Amino acid sequence: MRILVAIDSSDPSQAVIEEVAARPWPKGANICVLNVVESGLLGNPLSLITAEAASLLEMATDAARTLADAGAKRIAIPGISTSTAVVQGHPGIDIAEYAKEWGADLVIVGSHGRSGLTRLLLGSVARTIIRHAPCSVEIVRPRTRRDSGGMKILLATDGSAYSIAAAQSLAERPWPRGTEVKIVGVVEVTPLLVEPFYIDPALAQSLIDEQVKQVQEAVSNAQQIISRAHLKTSSTTPFGAATRIILEQVDEWGADLVVVGSHGRQAAERLLIGSVSESVAIHAPCSVEVIRRKTARQ
Repeated sequence: MRILVAIDSSDPSQAVIEEVAARPWPKGANICVLNVVESGLLGNPLSLITAEAASLLEMATDAARTLADAGAKRIAIPGISTSTAVVQGHPGIDIAEYAKEWGADLVIVGSHGRSGLTRLLLGSVARTIIRHAPCSVEIVRPRTRRDSGGMKILLATDGSAYSIAAAQSLAERPWPRGTEVKIVGVVEVTPLLVEPFYIDPALAQSLIDEQVKQVQEAVSNAQQIISRAHLKTSSTTPFGAATRIILEQVDEWGADLVVVGSHGRQAAERLLIGSVSESVAIHAPCSVEVIRRKTARQ
Protein backbone atom coordinates (compact mmCIF):
# COMPACT_ATOMS: atom_id res chain seq x y z
CA MET A 1 0.00 0.00 0.00
CA ARG A 2 1.35 3.40 -0.99
CA ILE A 3 0.27 6.20 1.36
CA LEU A 4 0.90 9.85 0.52
CA VAL A 5 0.84 12.06 3.63
CA ALA A 6 0.49 15.70 2.57
CA ILE A 7 1.46 18.23 5.25
CA ASP A 8 2.31 21.88 5.84
CA SER A 9 3.39 23.79 8.95
CA SER A 10 -0.12 24.04 10.44
CA ASP A 11 -1.42 22.33 13.57
CA PRO A 12 -3.87 20.20 11.53
CA SER A 13 -0.92 18.76 9.63
CA GLN A 14 0.76 17.81 12.89
CA ALA A 15 -2.45 15.97 13.77
CA VAL A 16 -2.09 14.09 10.48
CA ILE A 17 1.42 12.94 11.41
CA GLU A 18 0.24 11.85 14.86
CA GLU A 19 -2.67 9.90 13.37
CA VAL A 20 -0.52 8.15 10.76
CA ALA A 21 2.10 7.26 13.39
CA ALA A 22 -0.57 5.86 15.75
CA ARG A 23 -2.26 3.53 13.27
CA PRO A 24 -1.16 0.09 12.08
CA TRP A 25 -0.56 -0.22 8.33
CA PRO A 26 -0.21 -3.22 6.02
CA LYS A 27 3.19 -4.92 6.04
CA GLY A 28 5.40 -3.57 3.30
CA ALA A 29 3.49 -0.30 3.04
CA ASN A 30 5.32 2.73 1.69
CA ILE A 31 4.62 6.14 3.23
CA CYS A 32 5.73 9.34 1.52
CA VAL A 33 5.53 12.65 3.39
CA LEU A 34 4.88 15.44 0.89
CA ASN A 35 5.12 19.19 1.40
CA VAL A 36 4.04 21.59 -1.33
CA VAL A 37 5.78 24.97 -1.48
CA GLU A 38 3.02 27.34 -2.48
CA SER A 39 5.13 29.53 -4.74
CA GLY A 40 2.24 31.91 -5.39
CA LEU A 41 2.53 33.16 -1.80
CA LEU A 42 5.97 34.57 -2.52
CA GLY A 43 4.39 37.55 -4.21
CA ASN A 44 4.31 38.93 -7.71
CA PRO A 45 7.65 38.07 -9.35
CA LEU A 46 7.53 41.37 -11.22
CA SER A 47 7.78 43.25 -7.92
CA LEU A 48 10.89 41.38 -6.83
CA ILE A 49 14.46 41.27 -8.03
CA THR A 50 15.04 37.84 -9.58
CA ALA A 51 17.77 36.95 -7.12
CA GLU A 52 15.54 37.86 -4.17
CA ALA A 53 12.68 35.77 -5.51
CA ALA A 54 15.01 32.81 -6.04
CA SER A 55 16.40 33.23 -2.52
CA LEU A 56 12.92 33.27 -0.97
CA LEU A 57 11.91 30.19 -2.92
CA GLU A 58 15.07 28.38 -1.88
CA MET A 59 14.46 29.23 1.78
CA ALA A 60 10.85 28.06 1.56
CA THR A 61 11.93 24.84 -0.12
CA ASP A 62 14.57 24.15 2.53
CA ALA A 63 11.99 24.75 5.28
CA ALA A 64 9.53 22.45 3.53
CA ARG A 65 12.15 19.73 3.24
CA THR A 66 13.02 20.05 6.93
CA LEU A 67 9.35 19.79 7.85
CA ALA A 68 8.83 16.73 5.64
CA ASP A 69 11.93 15.04 7.09
CA ALA A 70 10.69 15.68 10.64
CA GLY A 71 7.30 14.22 9.75
CA ALA A 72 8.85 11.09 8.26
CA LYS A 73 11.06 10.68 11.33
CA ARG A 74 8.06 11.03 13.64
CA ILE A 75 6.15 8.31 11.76
CA ALA A 76 9.06 5.81 11.72
CA ILE A 77 6.91 2.66 11.88
CA PRO A 78 8.90 -0.61 11.99
CA GLY A 79 8.57 -2.53 8.73
CA ILE A 80 7.14 0.48 6.89
CA SER A 81 9.23 2.33 4.31
CA THR A 82 9.16 6.13 4.61
CA SER A 83 10.35 8.79 2.20
CA THR A 84 9.84 12.50 1.62
CA ALA A 85 9.12 14.79 -1.29
CA VAL A 86 8.90 18.55 -1.84
CA VAL A 87 7.25 20.15 -4.87
CA GLN A 88 6.34 23.69 -5.84
CA GLY A 89 2.91 24.83 -6.94
CA HIS A 90 -0.70 24.84 -5.72
CA PRO A 91 -1.34 22.44 -2.79
CA GLY A 92 -4.63 20.94 -3.96
CA ILE A 93 -3.70 20.50 -7.59
CA ASP A 94 -0.13 19.38 -7.07
CA ILE A 95 -0.91 16.96 -4.25
CA ALA A 96 -3.41 15.23 -6.53
CA GLU A 97 -0.92 15.28 -9.40
CA TYR A 98 1.88 13.86 -7.24
CA ALA A 99 -0.47 11.13 -6.02
CA LYS A 100 -1.02 10.15 -9.63
CA GLU A 101 2.67 10.21 -10.54
CA TRP A 102 3.75 8.35 -7.40
CA GLY A 103 0.97 5.76 -7.69
CA ALA A 104 -0.60 6.45 -4.30
CA ASP A 105 -3.36 4.22 -2.96
CA LEU A 106 -4.35 6.71 -0.26
CA VAL A 107 -3.76 10.43 0.24
CA ILE A 108 -3.99 11.72 3.81
CA VAL A 109 -4.35 15.44 4.49
CA GLY A 110 -5.40 17.61 7.42
CA SER A 111 -8.57 19.60 7.94
CA HIS A 112 -8.45 23.29 8.75
CA GLY A 113 -11.62 23.16 10.85
CA ARG A 114 -15.33 23.79 10.43
CA SER A 115 -15.83 27.57 10.63
CA GLY A 116 -16.88 29.57 7.59
CA LEU A 117 -13.35 30.67 6.71
CA THR A 118 -11.73 27.33 7.46
CA ARG A 119 -14.35 25.47 5.50
CA LEU A 120 -13.39 27.68 2.57
CA LEU A 121 -9.77 26.65 3.09
CA LEU A 122 -10.82 23.02 3.26
CA GLY A 123 -12.84 23.48 0.11
CA SER A 124 -9.92 25.02 -1.75
CA VAL A 125 -7.46 22.22 -0.96
CA ALA A 126 -9.06 19.04 0.36
CA ARG A 127 -12.05 19.30 -1.96
CA THR A 128 -9.70 19.64 -4.92
CA ILE A 129 -7.79 16.56 -3.77
CA ILE A 130 -11.00 14.56 -3.23
CA ARG A 131 -12.21 15.43 -6.71
CA HIS A 132 -8.98 14.97 -8.62
CA ALA A 133 -6.83 12.41 -6.81
CA PRO A 134 -6.78 9.06 -8.62
CA CYS A 135 -7.10 7.19 -5.31
CA SER A 136 -8.76 7.26 -1.91
CA VAL A 137 -8.46 10.40 0.22
CA GLU A 138 -8.68 10.82 3.99
CA ILE A 139 -9.32 14.17 5.65
CA VAL A 140 -7.90 13.90 9.17
CA ARG A 141 -9.27 15.67 12.23
CA PRO A 142 -7.76 15.13 15.68
CA ARG A 143 -9.30 12.33 17.68
CA THR A 144 -10.81 13.46 20.98
CA ARG A 145 -10.32 10.07 22.64
CA ARG A 146 -7.69 7.35 22.51
CA ASP A 147 -8.59 5.60 25.75
CA SER A 148 -9.15 2.04 24.52
CA GLY A 149 -6.73 2.21 21.61
CA GLY A 150 -9.49 1.01 19.30
CA MET A 151 -11.29 3.20 16.79
CA LYS A 152 -14.98 3.76 16.17
CA ILE A 153 -15.45 3.64 12.39
CA LEU A 154 -18.76 4.55 10.77
CA LEU A 155 -19.21 2.97 7.33
CA ALA A 156 -21.93 4.51 5.17
CA THR A 157 -23.31 2.23 2.48
CA ASP A 158 -25.98 2.38 -0.22
CA GLY A 159 -25.25 -1.02 -1.77
CA SER A 160 -23.51 0.43 -4.82
CA ALA A 161 -20.22 -0.88 -6.19
CA TYR A 162 -18.57 2.20 -4.66
CA SER A 163 -19.91 1.37 -1.20
CA ILE A 164 -18.80 -2.24 -1.58
CA ALA A 165 -15.32 -1.00 -2.46
CA ALA A 166 -15.35 1.11 0.71
CA ALA A 167 -16.27 -1.91 2.83
CA GLN A 168 -13.59 -4.03 1.16
CA SER A 169 -10.94 -1.36 1.71
CA LEU A 170 -11.84 -1.19 5.38
CA ALA A 171 -11.79 -4.99 5.75
CA GLU A 172 -8.43 -5.42 3.99
CA ARG A 173 -6.47 -3.15 6.30
CA PRO A 174 -5.25 -3.60 9.88
CA TRP A 175 -6.84 -1.47 12.59
CA PRO A 176 -6.04 -0.92 16.27
CA ARG A 177 -7.15 -3.69 18.64
CA GLY A 178 -10.66 -3.02 19.91
CA THR A 179 -11.81 -1.19 16.75
CA GLU A 180 -15.53 -1.44 16.03
CA VAL A 181 -17.51 -0.61 12.91
CA LYS A 182 -21.02 0.79 12.71
CA ILE A 183 -22.65 0.32 9.32
CA VAL A 184 -25.24 2.92 8.35
CA GLY A 185 -27.63 2.49 5.46
CA VAL A 186 -29.96 5.44 4.98
CA VAL A 187 -33.44 4.97 3.57
CA GLU A 188 -34.00 8.15 1.58
CA VAL A 189 -37.72 8.53 1.00
CA THR A 190 -38.73 11.30 -1.39
CA PRO A 191 -41.58 13.71 -0.52
CA LEU A 192 -43.44 12.19 -3.45
CA LEU A 193 -43.75 8.95 -1.49
CA VAL A 194 -44.18 10.49 1.94
CA GLU A 195 -47.12 12.61 0.77
CA PRO A 196 -48.67 10.62 -2.09
CA PHE A 197 -51.49 13.04 -2.82
CA TYR A 198 -51.94 11.64 -6.32
CA ILE A 199 -50.22 8.25 -6.01
CA ASP A 200 -52.04 5.20 -4.78
CA PRO A 201 -51.04 4.78 -1.09
CA ALA A 202 -50.54 1.05 -1.55
CA LEU A 203 -48.13 1.65 -4.42
CA ALA A 204 -46.26 4.30 -2.45
CA GLN A 205 -45.88 1.94 0.52
CA SER A 206 -44.73 -0.82 -1.81
CA LEU A 207 -41.99 1.43 -3.20
CA ILE A 208 -40.91 2.43 0.32
CA ASP A 209 -40.82 -1.22 1.39
CA GLU A 210 -38.66 -2.07 -1.61
CA GLN A 211 -36.22 0.70 -0.76
CA VAL A 212 -36.03 -0.48 2.84
CA LYS A 213 -35.31 -4.00 1.60
CA GLN A 214 -32.50 -2.75 -0.67
CA VAL A 215 -30.89 -0.76 2.14
CA GLN A 216 -31.11 -3.71 4.53
CA GLU A 217 -29.47 -5.94 1.92
CA ALA A 218 -26.72 -3.36 1.42
CA VAL A 219 -26.04 -3.27 5.16
CA SER A 220 -26.07 -7.07 5.36
CA ASN A 221 -23.58 -7.34 2.49
CA ALA A 222 -21.29 -4.79 4.14
CA GLN A 223 -21.46 -6.74 7.42
CA GLN A 224 -20.40 -9.91 5.63
CA ILE A 225 -17.40 -8.12 4.13
CA ILE A 226 -16.37 -6.51 7.42
CA SER A 227 -16.75 -9.82 9.28
CA ARG A 228 -13.72 -11.14 7.37
CA ALA A 229 -11.58 -8.69 9.30
CA HIS A 230 -12.96 -9.97 12.62
CA LEU A 231 -14.05 -6.50 13.66
CA LYS A 232 -16.99 -5.93 15.97
CA THR A 233 -19.94 -4.57 13.97
CA SER A 234 -23.34 -3.01 14.53
CA SER A 235 -25.78 -1.48 12.08
CA THR A 236 -28.71 0.85 11.64
CA THR A 237 -31.05 1.76 8.75
CA PRO A 238 -32.67 5.11 9.60
CA PHE A 239 -34.94 7.16 7.34
CA GLY A 240 -33.90 10.61 6.15
CA ALA A 241 -31.47 12.59 4.01
CA ALA A 242 -28.18 10.72 3.69
CA THR A 243 -25.77 13.52 4.60
CA ARG A 244 -27.80 14.71 7.57
CA ILE A 245 -28.31 11.20 8.95
CA ILE A 246 -24.63 10.27 8.56
CA LEU A 247 -23.56 13.41 10.42
CA GLU A 248 -26.13 12.79 13.15
CA GLN A 249 -24.87 9.22 13.56
CA VAL A 250 -21.29 10.50 13.80
CA ASP A 251 -22.24 12.86 16.63
CA GLU A 252 -24.47 10.41 18.49
CA TRP A 253 -22.07 7.47 18.28
CA GLY A 254 -18.87 9.47 18.69
CA ALA A 255 -17.18 8.13 15.55
CA ASP A 256 -13.45 8.61 15.04
CA LEU A 257 -13.60 7.97 11.30
CA VAL A 258 -16.27 7.93 8.59
CA VAL A 259 -15.70 5.77 5.52
CA VAL A 260 -17.73 6.48 2.37
CA GLY A 261 -17.46 5.43 -1.27
CA SER A 262 -16.68 7.79 -4.11
CA HIS A 263 -18.75 7.74 -7.28
CA GLY A 264 -15.77 8.39 -9.54
CA ARG A 265 -14.21 11.30 -11.36
CA GLN A 266 -16.51 12.06 -14.28
CA ALA A 267 -18.34 15.38 -14.32
CA ALA A 268 -21.76 13.95 -13.51
CA GLU A 269 -20.27 11.68 -10.85
CA ARG A 270 -18.48 14.59 -9.20
CA LEU A 271 -21.90 16.10 -8.60
CA LEU A 272 -22.82 12.90 -6.73
CA ILE A 273 -19.63 13.18 -4.68
CA GLY A 274 -20.55 16.72 -3.74
CA SER A 275 -24.02 15.68 -2.62
CA VAL A 276 -22.86 13.19 0.02
CA SER A 277 -19.16 12.37 0.32
CA GLU A 278 -17.92 15.94 -0.01
CA SER A 279 -20.56 17.26 2.37
CA VAL A 280 -19.67 14.64 4.96
CA ALA A 281 -15.94 15.33 4.50
CA ILE A 282 -16.44 19.07 4.99
CA HIS A 283 -18.93 19.01 7.85
CA ALA A 284 -18.06 15.92 9.92
CA PRO A 285 -16.40 16.57 13.28
CA CYS A 286 -14.11 13.57 12.79
CA SER A 287 -11.83 12.19 10.09
CA VAL A 288 -13.44 11.13 6.81
CA GLU A 289 -12.06 8.71 4.25
CA VAL A 290 -13.48 8.82 0.72
CA ILE A 291 -12.68 5.49 -0.96
CA ARG A 292 -11.92 5.35 -4.65
CA ARG A 293 -10.81 2.08 -6.19
CA LYS A 294 -8.00 2.47 -8.72
CA THR A 295 -8.59 0.44 -11.85
CA ALA A 296 -4.92 0.53 -12.80
CA ARG A 297 -1.64 1.91 -11.56
CA GLN A 298 -1.68 5.58 -12.52
